[in-house]
Amino acid sequence: MAMEVIAWLIALPLLGTVTGLRTFTAMAVLCWYARLGYLPVQGDWPFWTAKLSVTLLFTILAAGELVADKQPWMPDRIRFGSVLTKLALGGLIGAIVANSLNGAEIEGIILGMLGVLVGTYGGFLVRREIVRKGQCKDWQAAAIEDIVAIGCAIFAMGAVTA
Repeated sequence: MAMEVIAWLIALPLLGTVTGLRTFTAMAVLCWYARLGYLPVQGDWPFWTAKLSVTLLFTILAAGELVADKQPWMPDRIRFGSVLTKLALGGLIGAIVANSLNGAEIEGIILGMLGVLVGTYGGFLVRREIVRKGQCKDWQAAAIEDIVAIGCAIFAMGAVTA
C-alpha cells in the first residue's frame, strides 16, 4: 500500500517532469520496463508499450533527442508546440502507469501533465541559471540534465514496479 502511494504521488509526477526535461526519455524507459515484463500492461490497452518495435522507436527518439538538444539550432523547450507535445506524452505516460497500478487513469493523466509543466518550465529556468552563473556552456548543462532525466525515469519506474 505504501509503495502504491509513493508511486502515485511521486513517481507519476516525476515521470511527467522527466518528459518536460526530455520528451521521449520517460516513455523509452517505460517501454523497456513493459517489454521486460516489470510493468504489467498485457491484456489491456497499453499492451503496445511492450512491443519491441515501439520500445526501439522510443529509444531511438530519446537517443536522438539527447544528441539534438546540444545543438545550437534546437529551439527552446518552452515553445508552444513543444509544450503541447510534452503534455500529451506526459498525460499518456500517466494513464499507462495508472492503468498498470489499477488506478484512475484520469488522475494519472493529471499528475503526469502537472509534472510536465514543472519539468518544462522549471528545467528551462534551472538550465538557464546554471549556464549563466556556472560559467559553463549550454551543452554541458544539457548533459547534466540528461543524466538527471535518465536517472529520475529509472527511479520512478523502479518505484512503480517495486
